[in-house]
Amino acid sequence: MEHEQLGTSSTSSSMKSNDDVDMKQSSNSKFPLTFVEMAGASGVVLFFAVGLAGVYLTLPDSDYSFLKLPKTLEDLHILRDHLESYASDYTIQVLVGYCTVYIFMQTFMIPGTMFLSLLAGSLFGVLKGVVLVVFAATAGASSCYFLSKLIGRPLISSLWPSKLVFFQNQVAKRQGGLLNYMLFLRLTPTLPNTFINFASPIVNVPYRIFFLATAIGLIPAAFLTVRAGIALGELRSVGDLYDIRSIGTLFLIGIVSITPTLMTKNRP
Repeated sequence: MEHEQLGTSSTSSSMKSNDDVDMKQSSNSKFPLTFVEMAGASGVVLFFAVGLAGVYLTLPDSDYSFLKLPKTLEDLHILRDHLESYASDYTIQVLVGYCTVYIFMQTFMIPGTMFLSLLAGSLFGVLKGVVLVVFAATAGASSCYFLSKLIGRPLISSLWPSKLVFFQNQVAKRQGGLLNYMLFLRLTPTLPNTFINFASPIVNVPYRIFFLATAIGLIPAAFLTVRAGIALGELRSVGDLYDIRSIGTLFLIGIVSITPTLMTKNRP
């Protein structure tokens, strides 16, 4: 009888323990980030907020109701028209503000950086515009990479589960030519850039390779967008940016970038 009671007690204790584990797992699945991770992400947001506030406070007194993230070409025209005079009189503030906004958007995967790339061409010309866009995009992608390293795994598993599995398998298969593969991804629209930024640390792409592929691979697309920004008034829609010829050129450059890896694999 005592054995039965002990057995029953042990069973109920085990069931209770299992229930506790299930409850903890359920709690974790609802809110997968720890306090430290949340504090780190909040710190990043605060850093950008302070930076933007600092830029705003150093500008001269004026009406800045036009300052908003452009969502359409019409918004971009309005922003460009107002910023042209500021870009010549307060170049440093405009550059710092531009980079801060661009990096912030890249870090937190906020859509619309393409409009900022067009704006760079319209305000600063092709050469300066490309340098500015590549710098800001690389810095923003790097910021997103390290933020994802801190809090990314549970988020990306729920946002892009199938893409993550595909990317992980491709990275595992291409360790010998990983830089070429990452260049190919940056040069072509095979995978979204926001996904690549966020997923790379999760699938163990080394930062050195990630940085090089980003800094080099974004140049052709940045050039096309910045050049289009110079003739901003002629654009009728976002679709005018990338015609079949432009996309074909990017794919051709991408294929050239992975050709050495393919040739090495096919060698006996």
